[in-house]
Amino acid sequence: MRPAYVVKRDGRKVPFDIARIEAAIEKAARAVDVSLNPQAVAQAVVRLLSSRSSSDTVAVEEIQDTVEEVLMDLHYPVVARAYIAYRQHRAQARRIKKFLGVEDDLKLSVNAAVVLQKRYLMKDENGQVIETPSGMFARVARAISTVDRLYGDPDSDEMEERYYTLMTSLDFLPNSPTLMNAGTENGQLSACFVIPVEDSLESIFDAVKAMALIQQSGGGTGFSFSRLRPHGDIVRSTHGIASGPVSFMKVFDVTTDVIKQGGKRRGANMGILSCTHPDILQFITAKHDEGAFSNFNISVAVTDAFVEAAIQGASYELINPRTGQAVREINARDVFDLIVSSAWRSGDPGLVFIDEINRHNPTPEEGVIESTNPCGEQPLLPFESCNLGSINLSRFVRNGSIDFERFREVVRVAIRFLDNVIDANVYPLPQIAEITRRNRKVGLGVMGFSEMLIRLGIPYDSPEALDIARTVSSFLTEEARKASAELAAKRGPFPNYERSLWRRRGYPPLRNATVTTIAPTGSISIIAGTSSGIEPLFAISFFRNVLEGTRLLEVNPLFEDVAIKRNFYSEELMLEIAATGTVTGIAAVPDDVKRVFRTALEISPEYHVRMQAAFQENVDNAVSKTVNLPEHSTPEDVRSVFLLAYKLKCKGITVYRYGTKEGQVLTIGGAKDAVKNVSADVEYSGGCPLDTCLF
Repeated sequence: MRPAYVVKRDGRKVPFDIARIEAAIEKAARAVDVSLNPQAVAQAVVRLLSSRSSSDTVAVEEIQDTVEEVLMDLHYPVVARAYIAYRQHRAQARRIKKFLGVEDDLKLSVNAAVVLQKRYLMKDENGQVIETPSGMFARVARAISTVDRLYGDPDSDEMEERYYTLMTSLDFLPNSPTLMNAGTENGQLSACFVIPVEDSLESIFDAVKAMALIQQSGGGTGFSFSRLRPHGDIVRSTHGIASGPVSFMKVFDVTTDVIKQGGKRRGANMGILSCTHPDILQFITAKHDEGAFSNFNISVAVTDAFVEAAIQGASYELINPRTGQAVREINARDVFDLIVSSAWRSGDPGLVFIDEINRHNPTPEEGVIESTNPCGEQPLLPFESCNLGSINLSRFVRNGSIDFERFREVVRVAIRFLDNVIDANVYPLPQIAEITRRNRKVGLGVMGFSEMLIRLGIPYDSPEALDIARTVSSFLTEEARKASAELAAKRGPFPNYERSLWRRRGYPPLRNATVTTIAPTGSISIIAGTSSGIEPLFAISFFRNVLEGTRLLEVNPLFEDVAIKRNFYSEELMLEIAATGTVTGIAAVPDDVKRVFRTALEISPEYHVRMQAAFQENVDNAVSKTVNLPEHSTPEDVRSVFLLAYKLKCKGITVYRYGTKEGQVLTIGGAKDAVKNVSADVEYSGGCPLDTCLF
């Protein structure tokens, strides 16, 4: 008898749906790049089930066993192996989630489910989770679609469903505050803020208060301390001596320590100082002591004139911001050398190319940009905020090419989603609400880029990969601007449009002053089950510290699929790879596979920078990327990275030499280490292995 019902593992009886069988078969076939007709295979499964039972009810395990049998009978052994591997992973995931007490109704990875339970899902007064992953996405979709109803859009009900599908499919995810707070009393949905710090005690502590409110609600904050008078300068009101920017940064750092963002994640700050500030040398070395300013990423705002002077070995003037007068001259190359050696030593400071940023400031009449958000991808005016979201590129490869039609559709819906966030948002301060609504900046970006390249069979460190980066980023920004223009035609352009660069350049009215940003993605790429931002893979196989005492072997699923298809998969091999995280030197892995699966520390610094620059060519805001350097790298390597980033017109650059800081959230064990393999904390998603980079 043809099945009519399926008994699930939890005992529930649900209607039989052949489409679910077809989807599972298609997924297994696509994973190993085998062409078959999933509908025909599924029909064969139903026929075999019907011939074996007189009951109209079948257990889910019996269906899966029959799928395996039919795939083998139809001479698809590679697909059968992929399907079996998927079943084994799902079974292991169910056992682990049950052990950890994690409820997951979307069949996400173990790590995704744990991160959601820990940080994102709503809890009751006793800290008990009262929301499922699908419930979270439904809450967010409902809250964001209220804006469509506010504008009287006739398709608002349809849009709520489209937003929900967009997120549950993992094609797109908004930044963490939106997932955490949409539809809740908090209601603060943006990730990125810049708060001004003027040269007065009142302004400094107003900024501390603003930072506290923003971080409590889940946002990250950036500050330029360049307006503060230098250490040793006079304070006329008290006849005292100024303590300088670095001293006041300690107040911000300690405050962040005692504020846990919304009870859900740690605080994060960006501290920036101009290269012309008299305290610049003290700032550059501020993080030399282990643990100093642990809640800050720091960057020097360098001008074109400074970099050119450093190249030539010329002197430049240090300017007291209180008086506007030069206090002394200093050799630019000496300062640049100190930046280089400090970054080589500890990863800080990075560089912000402030002139390049302001050349692309879309609203220069609103002011000069002096700072960025914590990870550097979002330059903002004082009090401005921005909300971000990322498209999962790994899901847009079909039959060995990029599915641009589906990509276009997702970009259009995502831009509408992010624009709605501006109106749905509950802002921490009225000044933030005012300028954010005047410029309506959004930052649509990508994640899973390295996995897209793998699916295309293109090595990350290749000219072809740079071409793909330019193609993807150009398409993303072009389609995002089209979507923004369509919204402007319906809802009106951003209020500062007439005074913007877009108006001067003859662009049609846009709804948003900026539309694209490349963020590091962090936790949302874990939820999406893909690689972080535009970063290469850091490890092919490694151990994940899910909870204290629980370590799981994690293998990149694309590598596993290739290993199954090419018939060199074994658990022993995956454990061998986990010793170093790379497949270099492992004889069982074919050379062409090794070439495509190169990891971050195997990629030359030059290609790290060139990849960032390739995306920056077409992105409105900035690009977050860490140039990961091997432990044996030299200061000269850092210098080359910085100068190449300047030459290629990046808006900022960050390096991290592996092993130079304690508290890495990813470690590669060595012969002398207690742990002899690659090990990552629960929220490590790729990119910079420090928790200050994962915001």
